[in-house]
Amino acid sequence: MKTGPAIPVFRSFDEAKSRAVYVDYPGFTWDNAHRSGKTAPLYAVLSKGPLRLHATEHHGGATPGSTVIVDVLDAQAVPDDPRSRGHPNANLEGLPWGKLVTVKDPFGNTLRFLGAKVGTARAIKDPI
Repeated sequence: MKTGPAIPVFRSFDEAKSRAVYVDYPGFTWDNAHRSGKTAPLYAVLSKGPLRLHATEHHGGATPGSTVIVDVLDAQAVPDDPRSRGHPNANLEGLPWGKLVTVKDPFGNTLRFLGAKVGTARAIKDPI
């Protein structure tokens, strides 16, 4: 069986807040959303390049408070000032081996973008 990368699923409780967090910063595209009725819970598919993320309002579809780490192949591509780009719950941390941007959503989920400097032990040699 040949597989692709895993797709994380975050619990969401509000579509507008999810869009504000993931579309405004860090720039995901809201690819698809489905509700089986007007008051039914949302299931959404988001992407940023090859990265996929799903968000669900379905009870039991995901656990609030989850964390996903995204390896960024180029540490220079990690934004320097995430708060200036409109996200009050984003933080940039300089590390000896690269940069880490942490983005928290209102539902307790955390998305971490880790950009390793070339030549460090953390640098990705063979991405999936």
